[in-house]
Amino acid sequence: MNIKSLSVFAAAALALTSVATAAPKTYQVTGPVLEVTDSMIAVQKGSERWEIARDASTKGEAVKVGDRVTIKYSMTATQVQVKTGDKAEGERTSSDVGAAKKK
Repeated sequence: MNIKSLSVFAAAALALTSVATAAPKTYQVTGPVLEVTDSMIAVQKGSERWEIARDASTKGEAVKVGDRVTIKYSMTATQVQVKTGDKAEGERTSSDVGAAKKK
């Protein structure tokens, strides 16, 4: 293997590593189970009820009401809506970004 091939291989490996480590941050909540359905587990955390969605890909053991569990989860956007009109202090719109690039 020559130096050029080795450099290309190293660059590709680095690029794949960067993509693989770009996973969203994970969080966890611990508490007694209040309710369990096929699509959700409700947990008591302090005085709050936390409802965590789940589906067929959720890993773990069978859970029942009363079990004390720790649930690991990540936050994923399901929809993004750009608000037009008045913007809050410090907010930028796509037109602001375009204007800044032209300057």
